[in-house]
Amino acid sequence: MPMILCPVCGEPLIRLEKQYRCPSGHCFDLAKQGYVNLLTVDQKHSLHPGDTKEMVAARRAFLQGGFYAPIAQTVCEAALAFAPHAQALLDVGCGEGYYSAQVANTLHCQLFGLDISKEAVRYAAGQYKNGNWICATAARLPFEADSFDLLLSMFALTIPEEFHRVLQKSGVFLQVLAASDHLLRLKSIIYPTAVQKEKETAPAFPGFSLLESKRLTFSCTVEGAQVQNLLAMTPHFWRISKEGAQRLAETKRLEDRASIILNVYQKEVSYGAGNRI
Repeated sequence: MPMILCPVCGEPLIRLEKQYRCPSGHCFDLAKQGYVNLLTVDQKHSLHPGDTKEMVAARRAFLQGGFYAPIAQTVCEAALAFAPHAQALLDVGCGEGYYSAQVANTLHCQLFGLDISKEAVRYAAGQYKNGNWICATAARLPFEADSFDLLLSMFALTIPEEFHRVLQKSGVFLQVLAASDHLLRLKSIIYPTAVQKEKETAPAFPGFSLLESKRLTFSCTVEGAQVQNLLAMTPHFWRISKEGAQRLAETKRLEDRASIILNVYQKEVSYGAGNRI
């Protein structure tokens, strides 16, 4: 089982009945939902980093509506194809756990989910009892080197050095990105001029080999409150103008097209080394 490390001193944390404790005496309480908050004050860039309670609730409602089920299915299929015998899975930027809980069930492996948003991991821990949920930063993953054989990054920040460190020899890293033509109808409503910007679909990461890159595109129709829920789970939520928000508020039915890129990377064992967080 992967060892969780103390974010203060880097020593192993031992799970007790209601807390985690390291040999140096640093303690971290288990919340009643079952998650642990390892995000220290010096790792925060705001009072409440990450997604808010309202954003998490919106994403939860949207995902439970099944609109992005094709994405979950595609990721599960990739996990089966490239890491069928995975024993331990880490989801970096896990949100409320929708994707990684399904992958873990598919592979019958141990699940660890990490997110900087306490609200996100609180929900994940309450909803998915098959996981170990941690509030922490992806910039310093609180795990020993070579701990996982499968890692997920779903529309989340990628830290290749840390990913390489915590993956085992020949471990696999699945990355899902929004393609440049993702949700173009939504963009056309909330922005005065919707520009389709080209973006790197399969970035090169030091220490990793790209095994596969594939595009998934599908149509979806969103109605009522789910229109606002969709906005709240995208980066556009932070950028939208007052005028754009008003136009979307008047939109009762949205017919759009989701377009994502799934990249499959494998760790190159000859690159780098490290054991500390």
